[in-house]
Amino acid sequence: MVETIVDEFLGADLGDERLNRRLKSLAHTLASKPSESIPAAADSRAEWEAAYRFFDNDRVSPEKVLAPHREATLERVSQASSIVLVQDTTQVNLTRPTEQVQGAGYLGCDSQYGVFYHPLMAFTEQSLALGMVWQKHWTRDEEPSRLSKTEKAKQRRETPIEQKESVRWIEGIHASAEVAELCPDTQCIAVADSESDIYEVLAECTGQKPANFQFVIRAGQDRTTEQDTDWFESVRGTRCIERSQVKVSRRRAKFRSKKDSRREGDREARTAELEIRAAKVTLKAPWRPDRKLPTVDVNLVLCEEVSPPEGTQPIVWLLVTQLPIDSVDAIRRVIDIYCIRWQIEIFFRTLKSGCRIEERYLRNLPRSMNAIALYSVIAWRILYLTQVGRTCPDLNCEMVFDSSEWKSVYTVLHHQRADFRLPKAPPTLNEMIKMIARLGGYIDRPSENSHPGPKTLWIGLQQTHSLSSGWLAFGPESKKFSRT
Repeated sequence: MVETIVDEFLGADLGDERLNRRLKSLAHTLASKPSESIPAAADSRAEWEAAYRFFDNDRVSPEKVLAPHREATLERVSQASSIVLVQDTTQVNLTRPTEQVQGAGYLGCDSQYGVFYHPLMAFTEQSLALGMVWQKHWTRDEEPSRLSKTEKAKQRRETPIEQKESVRWIEGIHASAEVAELCPDTQCIAVADSESDIYEVLAECTGQKPANFQFVIRAGQDRTTEQDTDWFESVRGTRCIERSQVKVSRRRAKFRSKKDSRREGDREARTAELEIRAAKVTLKAPWRPDRKLPTVDVNLVLCEEVSPPEGTQPIVWLLVTQLPIDSVDAIRRVIDIYCIRWQIEIFFRTLKSGCRIEERYLRNLPRSMNAIALYSVIAWRILYLTQVGRTCPDLNCEMVFDSSEWKSVYTVLHHQRADFRLPKAPPTLNEMIKMIARLGGYIDRPSENSHPGPKTLWIGLQQTHSLSSGWLAFGPESKKFSRT
């Protein structure tokens, strides 16, 4: 159980004990007001100036900031029977109206500058976020190529993967395998979206790995089996194992995609009927100019929509794994494990909207990345709190929150009752999480069995910090002021 954000940095080693103390102090300060600017979150000018000096210190790096959190995460991983390791990439837009962040690279177009951020996060199979175990960031230093589409395709084919941005997926697999080695009693399942469907990644996943390592990757490419059939058609030719109905949410595409894309485009809300199939295949290795790749034996799980509305792209998930698929329950597990990947999207949203990392005005990229590393742990803890109340609802809330926090929040939410009195026993963790979320705009409807999301929680946590400070200073247990 994570008690405070400071606990995540207890083993910090930045080469100077003063820097170690400053990191813990900053974590506490910025986590208390994650959406505020650094000067607004700090209690004094001296404190926010010290924060900027910390991010600019040559001894500070993202790896060193995250190192103690990684160790704490590995400890949590070792206590679980199985965990899911999700990797994904997001763009951090650091574009400024006038002076640009030094070291920022090109993003989607010439007028946008920033950095690509690629973390690897651990989750339980119940979607509880355990923390970050690895991260990578990079920039694109040159302007987008002016080559033709044919020339670009030829250049991509002839460039070794080690020289491409795509190598990040293999590095994430290496990091996942390292976690499996460090936690031998925990099954570690690496998960990635269809962007990682690269043959070298599949070969890496199926190569020599610890016995407790597994993977689930969503297919995004056309591939051929050893029987010269398309892998989609190979699994479509098997019998339907199960039919299932799912509710599909409405979506508006950020970018217009090709007509034959399986994953982009606008989508209206609907209930989709899916057919689920599974098969074992051997994939034929594609040609590479610099190496010969091995054939790969994989299990496939296909979730495909039956009779989609006219003009609508059907839902099609082809999941690639070596997890067992010999029963309906085993196949459902593969699907459920892949669905956990969505949690990293919520993490990115929390990092950008809740912690507002794209709005931190730091002059150069090293400072920005040091700040992003710290805010990543803060964003993780917000995500953790949204889930831990569901996973361990009956725990005493003082396992995570101070007494001043629950007492002040409880008083504000219930003081208008005629029979108001603070309870002798602290609320449960689930009750406390919902009370905090109510401060952020969450409407608790018990009949709907709803749960608060990260947005209402990060807003409520800021209110909780202010209420707790007021409780300690002026509340009934305050020792600073006498009462008359």
